[in-house]
Amino acid sequence: MAVNGINGTNGVAHRSSSRVVKPGIYAPIPTFFKPGSEDLDISPFEAHVVRLAKAGVNPLLAGSMGEGHHLTHRERTTLIRAARRVLDAEGLTEVPIIAGTGAGSTRETVELCKEAAAAGADSAIVIASGYFAGVLAGHKQALKAFWREVSQESPIPVIIYNYPGAAGGIDLDSEIITELACECPNLSGVKLTCGNVGKLTRICATISDPSFESLYPRKNPKAPFLVLGGFTDFLVPSAFANAHGAITGLANVAPATIARLFQLAEASVSDRSVLPEAQRLQGIVARGDFTIAKAGISGTKFLLEKLYGYGGLPRKPLPPIDADVAQALWEHPDTIALVKVERELSGKLQS
Repeated sequence: MAVNGINGTNGVAHRSSSRVVKPGIYAPIPTFFKPGSEDLDISPFEAHVVRLAKAGVNPLLAGSMGEGHHLTHRERTTLIRAARRVLDAEGLTEVPIIAGTGAGSTRETVELCKEAAAAGADSAIVIASGYFAGVLAGHKQALKAFWREVSQESPIPVIIYNYPGAAGGIDLDSEIITELACECPNLSGVKLTCGNVGKLTRICATISDPSFESLYPRKNPKAPFLVLGGFTDFLVPSAFANAHGAITGLANVAPATIARLFQLAEASVSDRSVLPEAQRLQGIVARGDFTIAKAGISGTKFLLEKLYGYGGLPRKPLPPIDADVAQALWEHPDTIALVKVERELSGKLQS
């Protein structure tokens, strides 16, 4: 495998061409903390990364679900190294790692991209800071300049993270995203946590056109520009729009189910005989996504505790989920239906 030099200052070689983000399902992995101290709890983190990877779901570290905003630079790189180490130890050497590298300034974002690459990340995902959203939200050129400079300076490909809820309401439209994709060869995708299916369709109309690759080649030819949803409630429609999968918090709770839905959605584009099953599973997943997403990070961690025996609390000042709300979430028909399917599918994987 080719080695494209040494990144960062710690002498770690990063094989930037060996692993790339491909179409599929990615989960923003929660960061687990030790009770009381709130220090990183690496053991359940490693177990969870492996559990998901074996189910066909790839990791995104230090994202919104991973409380990246609450992590120091050192903690972010600790998580990346731990994930790479445990994946390799399990023989999952080709599983790529996406790392959240969003920060307040362009300068710090670039710094985080370089640190992530040196630690073993294969791609970065970058959100605009919402602190000065009042200035940035309506300033198209400033927003484009941010991702242009970050992608130019990053040693690994960069994914645009469009999440208005975590960026002070900054919501990139399809025009800005498409222009960035055409103008910045080290951009390798977008995650649309805005949940806008029309926007996804418009972007795919350009990105997935056969001419795009030749007109706008990527810096790394093996890392194409991917259009990824931020939820799983529209995986089937997005497959028919020629999108490339999703980065979704729900895959932490039901990895085998989400991976199976993606497979069915992709297959149904050319084989209509599997479309009814894809639509059936899509309905279960869409209802589960709607219900569980509202419970946020603390709700996801609660469900992981119930299902797998680890989860814990978010880092302060995020509050834990209220006990009554947690019980209602666990007993909700949408959660019950999703957990039932997940247990059935994960049992087949293990048998």
